[in-house]
Amino acid sequence: MPKQCFGKSHVPLSPAVRAGDFVYVSGQVPVGSDGLVVKGGIAEQTEQVVQNVKAALALAGCTMDDVVKTTVWLEDARDFGTFNTVYAKHFSKDPPARTTVESRLMIDIKIEVEAVAYRPV
Repeated sequence: MPKQCFGKSHVPLSPAVRAGDFVYVSGQVPVGSDGLVVKGGIAEQTEQVVQNVKAALALAGCTMDDVVKTTVWLEDARDFGTFNTVYAKHFSKDPPARTTVESRLMIDIKIEVEAVAYRPV
């Protein structure tokens, strides 16, 4: 099965790519539908990022229940507790494997999340 790309971006990436039974979601940032970074702190930005991950998954016919792995970049490790509280609400049952690191990010944001989903074709 050839790879399938889903969605469009203003930068050279696909929001979601299916390769066989796996769907890879590009790093999602806390940007709303208006193209602007959401106002607020780590809680508001985490919620927006999760909504963006959900939207990218939906392009490929997946849901959060299909996510098997996430990678999270936090601009400040001190935000981990608040981030984790918001994140946990979206993965309350059988959460995926996760890697979380502190990192300087490409734009002035507090968080970025990428995801890998498994949904057999």
